[in-house]
Amino acid sequence: MPMETNLPYPSHLPDPTTISPHPPRPRPLRVLVVDDEANIRMTLGLCLEASGHEITSCANAHQAIQTVTAHAFDLIFLDVRLGVSNGLDLIPAMLAHCPWAKVIVITAYASAETAMIAMDRGAADYLPKPFTPAQVQLVVRKVDQQRKLELKLGALQVGERSDWADFQPLTTSSEMRQAVDLARRLATGDTTLLIRGEPGSGKERLARAIHAWSHRDGGACTAVSCQTTSADSLNAILFGTAPIGAPSIATINRGAAGLCDGGTLILKEIGAIPMTIQPRLVRLLRDKEYERHDDFVLRKSDVRVIATTSEDLDRSAARDRLRSDLLLAVNIVQIELPPLRQRLEDIRLLADHFRDAAARASHRTIGGFTDDAMDVLLTHPWPGNVRELRGVVERAVSLCGSSRIDLEHLPPTMLCRGESALENLMPLDALEEMHIRRVLATAKSLEAAAAILGIDPATLWRRRKQYGLD
Repeated sequence: MPMETNLPYPSHLPDPTTISPHPPRPRPLRVLVVDDEANIRMTLGLCLEASGHEITSCANAHQAIQTVTAHAFDLIFLDVRLGVSNGLDLIPAMLAHCPWAKVIVITAYASAETAMIAMDRGAADYLPKPFTPAQVQLVVRKVDQQRKLELKLGALQVGERSDWADFQPLTTSSEMRQAVDLARRLATGDTTLLIRGEPGSGKERLARAIHAWSHRDGGACTAVSCQTTSADSLNAILFGTAPIGAPSIATINRGAAGLCDGGTLILKEIGAIPMTIQPRLVRLLRDKEYERHDDFVLRKSDVRVIATTSEDLDRSAARDRLRSDLLLAVNIVQIELPPLRQRLEDIRLLADHFRDAAARASHRTIGGFTDDAMDVLLTHPWPGNVRELRGVVERAVSLCGSSRIDLEHLPPTMLCRGESALENLMPLDALEEMHIRRVLATAKSLEAAAAILGIDPATLWRRRKQYGLD
């Protein structure tokens, strides 16, 4: 028998602008049963729990409104007669708080007039009493199928075709492969994750892949940048705002915490989050609870947070820019993405991939890069990492009028910097590592690389171990 106080975490139909395009895996529906008869609540509860769904029960209109205000549901069974209250009057208020929910009216006095009023106020269907378990299961299956269609429709409306579940970065770097392998292992849990890496290194892409690999892939996945100019704007984006006056589907703003219930919230550059919001974020991470702005109703959200940062968060905490409790809450498990300059062996691979993609998009054939052009790509420090490389290659493809990309097609700033690796004023060991990486990326074998470097293969083997290049 379902417990009357067993309130589940909220559910939602994901926002179509943030929905993951990967086909969702089945997950239980979150169902609210509103009926003043205890035996009806028990019957529906047992029937639905047997199918693995999560049930919350309410005995009157007041409890029902309180419950949908603080929680969210996929399906609501609503009795027409609730003591002195008319259940049909509750439908607009319930849909104002749960516009994605399907309301099924249950009544012992079914009539065409009652059905028309229920549908006019937003109900999806009605179920006459007495009903059988088979009838209940049929209604639930119809709602579940409709929800899955809406999820797929949302993905099609976005126009996204990339399948994040098949995400596999182009890399031969052992550091990058280890980071992706770690992400795959961590995707199966619900632990808060922190992805570290320089701008353009692929942090958000990996976070979206983690969502697609997880059991949450049927829920929403949205990314919110913490680098906003207004703390109030970020607060509203994350936690929503209470509607002014009577709530409606058009005015209610659930915020990312509500939209991503059952899914994943990606917080980009979490080190930049304003201090005034940090305590609220700690509560969401620690207790899965939050409040909207100017609204003191405590809500639940079963959201997984994946934070990204290009900063040293320990340094931010030491400078009083990041609360220590937030640092502890978010820094449970780290995934480190290496910068492109530390994976020179990937530059040729990535450049060829971006060249092929850009050439296909413009219906052209470009055979490759000249040796001079590739030499510039291999020696460039790439402060913008993979994102910068992609932009450089796409620009070169658009300018290229020949069969191969040459120096004239690369940005002038890459050719006229007048800097060699020595002029970058980097430490000697970093310079040695960069040079060894470059030689390994171009040489045909380890023996050839050792000959180019002027060292014996055993010394090269030790250097590779020292810099983690095996």
